[in-house]
Amino acid sequence: MQGLAPGTVAVAAGRPERRQGGPVNPPVILSSTYVSAGVPGPGELLYARADTETWQPFEEALAALEDAALPALVLGSGMAAVAAALSLVPPGGRLVVPRHAYQITLGLAAELAARGVLGVEHVDIADTDAVVRALRGTAPDGAGTPAAMLWVESPTNPMLEVADLPALTAAARETGTLVVVDNTFATPLGQQPLRLGAHVVLHSVTKYLAGHSDVVLGALATDDEALRARLASYRTLHGAVAGPWEVWLALRGLRTLALRVERSQRTAAELAARLAAHPAVAEVRHPSLPGDPGHDRATRLLRGYGSILGVRPHGGVAAADAVVDAVRLWVPATSLGGVESSLERRRRFATESVTVPEDLLRLSVGIEDLEDLWADLSAALDASRP
Repeated sequence: MQGLAPGTVAVAAGRPERRQGGPVNPPVILSSTYVSAGVPGPGELLYARADTETWQPFEEALAALEDAALPALVLGSGMAAVAAALSLVPPGGRLVVPRHAYQITLGLAAELAARGVLGVEHVDIADTDAVVRALRGTAPDGAGTPAAMLWVESPTNPMLEVADLPALTAAARETGTLVVVDNTFATPLGQQPLRLGAHVVLHSVTKYLAGHSDVVLGALATDDEALRARLASYRTLHGAVAGPWEVWLALRGLRTLALRVERSQRTAAELAARLAAHPAVAEVRHPSLPGDPGHDRATRLLRGYGSILGVRPHGGVAAADAVVDAVRLWVPATSLGGVESSLERRRRFATESVTVPEDLLRLSVGIEDLEDLWADLSAALDASRP
C-alpha cells in the first residue's frame, strides 16, 4: 500500500486475493477449531483463541493504515488492548500516564498500582518539560530511575490536550522507556504514532475505526516482533479475543473511515466556531480554534483537528445537565466516534479525573447535517440559560 493515500488504504487493504469469480470481501469464518494432525507447523491455524482467518484482513488493514511493519492484533475490547499493553510494564516498573485520559485506563492503572504491580505517575501530557522530567525520574543521589512506560493520549480524553509526540518519543528513547500511544481520538488519518517514534499504538476499535456504535473491539499495532509476540501471547493466554462477526463489521466500517472523519471534523470545526460566539457558552475546547491551547501544536503535528468538542455552558452543572436533557437530535450517551452525534457530562462518572471541570460536556460530532446539529444544540443551549 506504499504511495497510496490513507483513504484509499482504508478501502483497499485487507481484501482477498483477486481471482476470477472470487469475492471482493473476505468471508466470515465461524469455526472455533481447525483440522490439525501431528505437530502444528508455523502459522498453522489450530484454535480460534490464537488466530482466525476473519481477524487477519482487519489486522492487515489496520497495520497498513498505521504504517506498521507487522500485522496488527485485534482484541475483544479497547480495555483488553489497554490491559495487554500495560502487561508490558515490568513488575515494579513506573508508568507515566496523562492526568487526563480515558477514565477506565486510569482506573486499571490505579488498580495495578494498588496491588504493587507497577507505580503510576500522572503528568500534564501537554507540558513536555514535565513529562521529560517524569521519564528521567528523580532520586536523592541525583541518579534518576527511568520510567518503564510512557502512556500518551493526544488529543486527551476529554480535555483535548495535544502532546508534542516527536519530542516525547525522542526523550523516551534516551531513557529506554517504552511508549504506548492511544490513537483512538486522532485515528490513523490524523497521526501515525509508530512513524513518530512510538513502540505500540492502541485503538478502541469501537469508536472511529468501526464507526457505527455496534461493536466492542480493541487493537494494537507495533513494528517490534518481540513486542508483538508478547502482546499476542497475552491475548491468547488471557482469552482477550474478538468474535468473528464483530471483526468483520469493524472491517466494513473501516472502509468509510476517511469519509466519516472528513465530514465529522469539518462539522466539528464549524460548530466550535459557532459555539465560541454563543452567549450561553462559557468555554469551548477544540484544537481548530486559534485561541485553543492545543491549536499551534495540533496544526503542526496532526492531520486534522478531530471530531470531539469540549463545551462548558454558563450556569455550571445545572446548565450542562439541562443541555443534555434538551437535545433531540444529539444522543445523550457515552462512547464516541459513531456516525451519530452524541454528548455527555463527563463528571457524572465518579471515576472521571477530578481535574476535569464538573460542567464539561464532551461532544462527539457525527455525520449528520451541520445545520440540523446546530439548530438542535443551539436551542438546547438557549433553553439552558439561567
